[in-house]
Amino acid sequence: MLSKKVVLTFPQPLLDKAIVYRLIKDYNLIFNILQARITPDEEGVMILEIRGKREDYKAGVDYLRETGVKVRPLNESIFWRESECTHCGLCTDVCPTQALTLERPEMRVRFEKKRCIACELCISLCPVRAIERRVNKKRKSDEDI
Repeated sequence: MLSKKVVLTFPQPLLDKAIVYRLIKDYNLIFNILQARITPDEEGVMILEIRGKREDYKAGVDYLRETGVKVRPLNESIFWRESECTHCGLCTDVCPTQALTLERPEMRVRFEKKRCIACELCISLCPVRAIERRVNKKRKSDEDI
C-alpha cells in the first residue's frame, strides 16, 4: 500500500465545494488530515497523508488537479539539532503528533521524524533555536507525487 504526504491548495472558488471526500468515495483512498488552513475569500491549504493502491492514488490526484486543486509533495521537514537543545520541553507541549516528546525521568527531548507533519508550531517556541524548517533538496516529479 502506497502512503504519501501531499499539500493541496484550493483556489477561492473551490472553498465551498465537497472535493476531498471523493478520494474515499470514488478512489478507495484513505487520508489523514495533518493540517488545514482556510482563509475565506482567499484560498485553502491542506496537508494530507494519503494511502491506497498506486493506481487509485494516481487517479485521485488526477481528479484533484482536473478540479482545479494544486497538488504538490510535502517537501518540508523539521530539523532538530540535539546538540543545541537544552531539553526544556517547551516544544513537546505544542507538538500535535507527539513527534517531540519528553522522556522521563531523564527529562530529555526525543524527536521521531516519521511522526512529524512539519506544522512548525515548535519552531517559534524553541528558546535556543535548536529546531528549524528545512526544504528537502530533492524535487519530485509529478509522477512521484
